Amino acid sequence: MRVLLVEDERELSRALAKMLTKDGYDVDCVYDGADGLSFASTGMYDLILLDIMMPKMNGFEVLSAIRAKKLDTPVIMLTALNAENDKIAGLDRGADDYVSKPFSTNELLARMRAVLRRRGKLVSDNKLDYAEASLDLTTFTLSTPNGEIGLTGKEFELLRYLFEYPTFVAAKDDLIMKAWGLNSDFESNNLEVYMSFLRKKLNHLGASFTIESVRGVGYRLAKK
Repeated sequence: MRVLLVEDERELSRALAKMLTKDGYDVDCVYDGADGLSFASTGMYDLILLDIMMPKMNGFEVLSAIRAKKLDTPVIMLTALNAENDKIAGLDRGADDYVSKPFSTNELLARMRAVLRRRGKLVSDNKLDYAEASLDLTTFTLSTPNGEIGLTGKEFELLRYLFEYPTFVAAKDDLIMKAWGLNSDFESNNLEVYMSFLRKKLNHLGASFTIESVRGVGYRLAKK
């Protein structure tokens, strides 16, 4: 899962990013509201952790702008403001949850899991399923009734994105951002190499589906 952390206190941001990375999340950190909105607008994140009191744009303004763009990325507000009116203001603007500072890491992780479950982003046993195949989110392994095979980090990110949105065509740029990040200079022409590797692994496992190229657009899962 890729998380955007928008927090202007850099020491806290570093500590949270370290904790989240240890728990298996991929984390991008930005330190003001304007950058937070810019990164969030890519739509590449599974969850946004958003502080309220920040330079350039406060968290309420960022959240309102995100929702105005029709982005439904889950958002958890992180703030020292714990008055009831502040919580109501965040929730009314489209926040999914609200965590007051100081908070325990266990509480934050639990609230993240709860929000992701509600939004259908997190599945039981840390696995994603499609047809007869299962993708383990902790061991980076792909399995079918015929066996299992390990994936590289990039292969895993690409296949996870396809498993999460199996009925859609995944655009090349979205796949690249998901696997290599926003500022990557990875060229889209090389994406086919990774998709070829994944097709071979699916074929090796006897999967009933493959990854189909949609010319000029991207890729999707398709039954053979």
